[in-house]
Amino acid sequence: MIYIHQLKEWPDLQWDAGKLVPLLASVRHRQGHLLGQMKSQGFRQRAEAGLANLTSEIVKSSAIEGETLDANQVRSSIARHLGMDIGGLPPAARHIDGIVEMMLDATREYSEPLTEKRLFGWHAALFPTGRSGMRDITVGAWRTGPMYVVSGGIGYEKIHYEAPDAKCVPEEMTTFLTWFNSESGMDPVLKAALAHFQFVTIHPFDDGNGRIGRAIAELALARADQTSERFYSMSSQIEAERKAYYAALEFSQKGTTDITRWMEWFLECLGRTIDRAEETLSGVLKKARIWEKINEGSINARQRIVINRLLGGFEGNLNSSKYAKLAKCSTDTALRDISELLERGILEKNSASGRSTSYRLIEPATGS
Repeated sequence: MIYIHQLKEWPDLQWDAGKLVPLLASVRHRQGHLLGQMKSQGFRQRAEAGLANLTSEIVKSSAIEGETLDANQVRSSIARHLGMDIGGLPPAARHIDGIVEMMLDATREYSEPLTEKRLFGWHAALFPTGRSGMRDITVGAWRTGPMYVVSGGIGYEKIHYEAPDAKCVPEEMTTFLTWFNSESGMDPVLKAALAHFQFVTIHPFDDGNGRIGRAIAELALARADQTSERFYSMSSQIEAERKAYYAALEFSQKGTTDITRWMEWFLECLGRTIDRAEETLSGVLKKARIWEKINEGSINARQRIVINRLLGGFEGNLNSSKYAKLAKCSTDTALRDISELLERGILEKNSASGRSTSYRLIEPATGS
């Protein structure tokens, strides 16, 4: 099997522009529409949308690699780094803080050059203990051994891809970084697709290549949007289409330097990503309307903590005992707080009564 990096033309890659031009135009139009919508919103709405999308990006990028992260810890870490109110959310574990720091650096410092030192910092942040699971790995430096992408159990392994020899990695990455930081005139969306492909093809680290490759794509997309505010999460869509993602990569890494299939898939996936972002925007505007009503009067710190949790993915129904646990107060205090919120029209009772009494937030009518 001849892999793309073994061809003499590498890394000079080709694609069918006739197939990509209409896809790129459609994606750019949808990007502009979404960014225009968000530009018309206030600071709180944009901040909430950014928090939701960054949380999703980090959780889903790890999920693609089979790692499950606590979404509340991720949200808490992002909010803390951005100086946002995180009432009621749990503190984040050390490794989650590291993943958040990597993604924030990629998206908020998108105009800064991508350097070897920066990539090593991202890698060290991903693996603060120097281990991947039970395995010691080289952290904050290029890999020194062979790299295979393999599936299947012991004795039934299937090799999907073999990366360049470790001794080639420093030169490969120097070439990659020089190209990425250059002003080539390429549309930054196409550059995002190409950069992700080239990075995961080189596979320069012992582990974490997929997550760092997607962070590089996010950096390039932030350049395309010309804003550090992230209003869509491509990893969320990639995770939903994981089989197609790996199939497009594997197909384009073999045989020729024509990567049209990968570029097409990336643009189509990005289009679906932006379409899904409309759902996030709807949720953000709902939260904004609720907070506008709440902020017409005053609420105490306990009430703010509970409302933040209700708006941030709270599961089940709110009752007085759950309120007391969230707000770290007595049940009597919880009942007084709930009564005030009922009087303000912020909460309302659900239909069940007695021991089953529970409450929900009232969503103000659109335009109220």
